Amino acid sequence: MTIPHFHAVIWVNHHEAKIFHFNATGADHEILHPENPTLHIHHKANTIGSGHETLDPSFLHEIAAAVGSAGEVLIVGPGNAKTVLVKHISQHDKILKEKILGVETVDHPSDGQIVAYARKFFKSADSMRPQ
Repeated sequence: MTIPHFHAVIWVNHHEAKIFHFNATGADHEILHPENPTLHIHHKANTIGSGHETLDPSFLHEIAAAVGSAGEVLIVGPGNAKTVLVKHISQHDKILKEKILGVETVDHPSDGQIVAYARKFFKSADSMRPQ
């Protein structure tokens, strides 16, 4: 039986979510995809709406469920999908919302860079808390 890691980081955009559960020496990961991914849409002049598609709620639920066992969560990504995810979690899972310690903008790092970024983030966050 594998003991779950305490920390998790989610890198998310409209096409996929990369989820890493990790500690100081190891990491487990999975990649989730929405059933119906949105196309990259840009706003056009003289049209109604923002030009952005919303994320599929079932995709957001799946992401939240994947990190439900984590003690602390960091959410990162290049666009607005991370804020959509946080809003969804705030509305549907108050316990998980309390576990989110940060939401950061990062572009398209490698898997190793995502985990390294998260380790650095949590090390800083840990040092800021009273002991």
